[in-house]
Amino acid sequence: MSQNRKFEITDARGGAAFTVRVVTRAAQTELVGTQEDGILKIRLVSSPAGDPSTNQELVNFLAEQLGVAIGKIEIVAGANGREKIISVEGITTADVEAKLGGRKADD
Repeated sequence: MSQNRKFEITDARGGAAFTVRVVTRAAQTELVGTQEDGILKIRLVSSPAGDPSTNQELVNFLAEQLGVAIGKIEIVAGANGREKIISVEGITTADVEAKLGGRKADD
């Protein structure tokens, strides 16, 4: 994915879409924050980035953080890479920003 892409939480079919960058093999699963390029950085215990169990860990974590059902979250692009586009049904962009976008990541 382009390094110059500006992160935006966009309205999608009854929900929101946003980009995350995953870092695997972390000590704990956690939201690091928003990077300078605007992409949300999330650390995951699983490895490697494209493994199905890693993607499931990401979906589970996001569902918990956003307060939505796991079935409402979909990785729509980048399932095999570190950068992924996430779509969440039934949530507003303001909710995503409030719950995930409040802090800056330490790159």
